[in-house]
Amino acid sequence: MKKKIQEYFIYFILYSIIGWCYEVFLEVFVYRWGFSNRGVLFGPYCIVYGFGALLLIVLLSKLKNKKIKIKNINITPIIMFISIIIITTVVELIASYIMEFTSGNWLWDYTRFSFNFEGRIALNPSIRFGIGGMIFLYLFQPLFEQMLKKLSTRQLNIVTITITIILLSDIIYTFILK
Repeated sequence: MKKKIQEYFIYFILYSIIGWCYEVFLEVFVYRWGFSNRGVLFGPYCIVYGFGALLLIVLLSKLKNKKIKIKNINITPIIMFISIIIITTVVELIASYIMEFTSGNWLWDYTRFSFNFEGRIALNPSIRFGIGGMIFLYLFQPLFEQMLKKLSTRQLNIVTITITIILLSDIIYTFILK
């Protein structure tokens, strides 16, 4: 049980960092707005991506391995894609309300997109999250699982403790010292 929690924590951090990189990439190279820290903490992580990824791992891992067919066509990837869109959109909507409640606003504005709800969620980003979720569940997650399997218990403990110290230091700096 301890090992599973440690693995989930490491996945959370990895996907938070990947999410931050994705956000910065969009901001700097796609939209050409210039750099800004896209997370709520000082460090290079968007925790909403970490939470979203963990939800996808927990909720969809078993579905991913099933072969759901209509006639001879495997529709599991289609069901996965739609499920990812729904889950990530709900996570983003809830995150926007939590951020608004705690800080007065949220970090994104989708009013420029068609089919948006209060600028909090929109069809275009939801589809991108669906594509990204497919890439992470079918490509990154198996690689990360293999990587963590190679770590000894001692190494896993060291990595987890180190990441915990860094994250707690960042939380203290961001919310108390800053």
